[in-house]
Amino acid sequence: MESGAIVTTPTLVYLHGVGRGDLKQEWKDQLSQGLARIGFPSLDDVTVLNPVYADDLWEDPEAQHNFAVPPVQKHMTLSGLELLEFERRTAAMETRLGRHNRGAGGAFPEAVVSRSVELPLFVQARNFLNNQQIRAQVHRRILEQLPTEGEIVLLGHSLGSVIAADLLRRLPPELTVKGFVTIGSPLANGQFNVDDLFKLLRTPLSNVSWWVNFWSGSDPVAAKRGVSVAVPWVLDFRVKTSLVPGPGHSSREYCANDAVAEAIGFGLFGSRSKEIVLAEKNLQIPLNDAEIFVLQALRYCYLILQRLKGDEALRYEYALRETQDRLIEEIKSRNAEEGRPIPKEIARLDFDNGDPNAAAPVPGLSPFMPKEQAIERLLEIIGQNLLLPFEIEVPEKIQREALRDFTAETQLGSTVGADIFDALQMAVGVVSGSAKSNWRKWGAFGVGAAALTAATGGLALAAVPTVAGVATVASTLAAFGPGGMMGGLVTAGTLLTVGGGSLTAGVLSSVNTTEEIEALVVQKLSLAILWQRHEIDRTHEVWEEFAEAERLIVREHTRVKNVSDSSSPILKAFEQQRSTIERALKYLSDHGMEPGWFEELEPPAPTPFLKLRAKKTD
Repeated sequence: MESGAIVTTPTLVYLHGVGRGDLKQEWKDQLSQGLARIGFPSLDDVTVLNPVYADDLWEDPEAQHNFAVPPVQKHMTLSGLELLEFERRTAAMETRLGRHNRGAGGAFPEAVVSRSVELPLFVQARNFLNNQQIRAQVHRRILEQLPTEGEIVLLGHSLGSVIAADLLRRLPPELTVKGFVTIGSPLANGQFNVDDLFKLLRTPLSNVSWWVNFWSGSDPVAAKRGVSVAVPWVLDFRVKTSLVPGPGHSSREYCANDAVAEAIGFGLFGSRSKEIVLAEKNLQIPLNDAEIFVLQALRYCYLILQRLKGDEALRYEYALRETQDRLIEEIKSRNAEEGRPIPKEIARLDFDNGDPNAAAPVPGLSPFMPKEQAIERLLEIIGQNLLLPFEIEVPEKIQREALRDFTAETQLGSTVGADIFDALQMAVGVVSGSAKSNWRKWGAFGVGAAALTAATGGLALAAVPTVAGVATVASTLAAFGPGGMMGGLVTAGTLLTVGGGSLTAGVLSSVNTTEEIEALVVQKLSLAILWQRHEIDRTHEVWEEFAEAERLIVREHTRVKNVSDSSSPILKAFEQQRSTIERALKYLSDHGMEPGWFEELEPPAPTPFLKLRAKKTD
């Protein structure tokens, strides 16, 4: 924004329900107090329009008017990239307010609303729904008082929410609804589908930035459910109001709620300032392994984003934005529990995801890592979907280019990035038996084994005692429990660096599929290939782990075979897992990565499935 630019606050328009139209304007007083209470300006300097149309909701036998309901504007539904932008704004509101909750509803509350429409108290509502002349009068009265251009925040209570929804497609074309908030709305009830309104609102509208509905379980008009039952693109949130039915439905009670004030305040004023305060501003807080992993993952994704274009770039940017917000929030929460200050590298990545116009800061360069450590980390990063639950397939050429730049800017050299992709492709060919197999299939599966084991075993993976005692996960997983980060990053640092026994634990876990076992073998074999290529003398570690895994698979296969049916899928899975390990061991042996027996304390016994060949020594 240029210096000296004038910021115009949208006009707040309130549409009332049945009765005389909230003449005391208690809703406004409560809302203004709520805005100030949570850090927004009050309504003192906001233009507030409160059209009164109560008289127009009554039948007048002597009236000679013949108004027509204003026509709907054409071409107002969204599609393509515009729809993606709407989803982004809606997701931002959910981030700001909490999780969508449309409620369960029920036969009794539904019947209460349906029967209530027939009561004398609700004759005004019945008139609006059934009398086209009255409906036209109400629309005309409201439109006469609205601006013809600019921005408004629209707030509708009870019947006013129905009137407001009916007006959306009839507003002047230059007038934009910056935010639409409904409270105590009966729109979930089919009787309020005036003039096939639900069909007209089946998709988001181009003149509405977002629509948030608040309902209360003690509000009989809301019938224990939200508006998204009828209009699927509405965000529903449950709030508490008085247990007494009358006050529980009142606009005064709803507008006293901080969540309602938050939504309206954001529509009127935008995002409040948000920043992380470091405990020691002059102290350089060192990054732990989990924080480094997050920085590296986000940086790699950003390098991918730079190369994407069009619709693919917009979708990827949205997914990356959501991922960055989730990861930074998780780090902040975890560090707060541990009393650990936030490193400045993490603090600078924080932003207000509840504001769709707030830019997500660009991740900085990855901290330097020795080649041996970097190879393991980068293999983890590219071997899993970092943007889960979103799935966006990026061409391998772009991923290679992004990783090449990543390794170049971290002083590892661009060839390291190319080597990692080559090793993955080679390992996939060994495991699948085809050099043309897509390694990304195994990348998607790769999250599963460790994630499921972590979810069932807490913050540590226990190795089989006969292998290496109890091996705990490195500091990365210890920093993020199963209830924290979603998707691949919950297992950061576990697939490759957990140490001896991680593969064995996966093989024997009943929650893991053969595909997940294959994914672990692909990643371990890739690591051995990279170690050999870069002359890191650790390839024997992978051989030993594969050999031990094979021995245990044979043992489990024999134990299960003696009891199970010969056609058992479990037996077939053991055979496939055994075959996978065989191929991996053969590759290691053929390429000089099988250790000599003189290096072993106790030579492993030959198995029926693979004859181990001892190397000749001088």
